[in-house]
Amino acid sequence: MNFSSVLPTFVITLREGVEAALVVGIVLACLRKAKQSRLNGWVYLGVIAGIGASVLVGVLFSWLLQSLGALSPVAEFLMEGIFSVVAIALLSWMLIWMTQQARSMKGMVEGELSAALRRDQPTAAGWGVFSLIFFAVLREGFETVVFIAAKFQQGLLPAMGALAGLLVSASVGVLLFKWGVKLNLRQFFKVMGVLLLLIVAGLVVTALGHFDKVMQTLAGQNRASESLCFYYEHFSKVHSCVLGSGVWDLSKVLPEDQFPGLLLSALFGYTQRLYQVQAIAYVLFLVTIGTVYFQSLSGKVFWGKSRVASDQNQSLD
Repeated sequence: MNFSSVLPTFVITLREGVEAALVVGIVLACLRKAKQSRLNGWVYLGVIAGIGASVLVGVLFSWLLQSLGALSPVAEFLMEGIFSVVAIALLSWMLIWMTQQARSMKGMVEGELSAALRRDQPTAAGWGVFSLIFFAVLREGFETVVFIAAKFQQGLLPAMGALAGLLVSASVGVLLFKWGVKLNLRQFFKVMGVLLLLIVAGLVVTALGHFDKVMQTLAGQNRASESLCFYYEHFSKVHSCVLGSGVWDLSKVLPEDQFPGLLLSALFGYTQRLYQVQAIAYVLFLVTIGTVYFQSLSGKVFWGKSRVASDQNQSLD
């Protein structure tokens, strides 16, 4: 059994799950402080509904990918590439956005909750709390689903990784808000952020590989499509269809279908055959997104309003 598919989904679900757990914990703490614990049921209902909606989205994505993959040999590679691009954009944006919003997260959640509690009708207040929790959980769940779809990881093992990540993140929430255990969340998100950055960078390499397979498959279908593979043999003896000449071929030293290459491939997008375009895109992604991410850790804001000093008092430390 290929247990390497467990780790990537575990890492993604753990990070996104802890973010959702923080929102849930803050809301429960605020409700207790406001003596509105009668609304706790709406919080738990929002969590259940958010997880259920995420699972439903995952089932729909799986059905869509299987249906399109059965139509054409090109469709599977094309959908893998498209979902990879979506996952890269979504996870990169959320990585930086969450880093920038971490200092003011508590204030934002409390503000939205206060607006919900100011409603006259108890039921309306309950629905407000439910909506806040539901969309927080669904947002994190959707990111996980898109990543799994991009990796085409289906079956029991990826689901086990996601479930394990969900359970651990829920445990973190209980430790923080129920038992009052002090955890260095800032350090946690730093480590998980770097790990997520490397995972998404690997997804860049994987996405380009999918699109190369699409062009290669189309070029092999008929003579009229041969020109799609524009990188010809006279440029280099070892080359791909559209990704240029080879950078390395480690198939005999570190094959991607055997440990540890199997684990590196599942987690960081390692490929035993790397080409020029993939290498350049990988470095560019790490330099650009990595620079923005690490500068965000120091408090630099790249979009939205600048935070004042009072926001920093609401840190997750």
